[in-house]
Amino acid sequence: MSNIVKQMVIKKLRSITPNELLGYSKEYGISITKQQAEEITNYLSKTKLNPMEEKDRLKLFKKLAQITDLKTAQKAQKLFAKLVKEYGVESWFK
Repeated sequence: MSNIVKQMVIKKLRSITPNELLGYSKEYGISITKQQAEEITNYLSKTKLNPMEEKDRLKLFKKLAQITDLKTAQKAQKLFAKLVKEYGVESWFK
């Protein structure tokens, strides 16, 4: 993957707002509260983890489970895998 696309993905992840995240959660059927959305986006804006790396993604999903619950984190992880496959970008994520 080109560095520019990688940077765009990371920038979007770090700049997502609680309202955007709530919109995505409704769109994809993953329930979170406004407070959880705020905690998640606050964490994402401060983290230096690289979502393109598997070990860092696992850390992100573990943190999501701490903020929400295990079931929500598992749904998010399944959705992530589905979207990566659907868009044919498996090679972007190690």
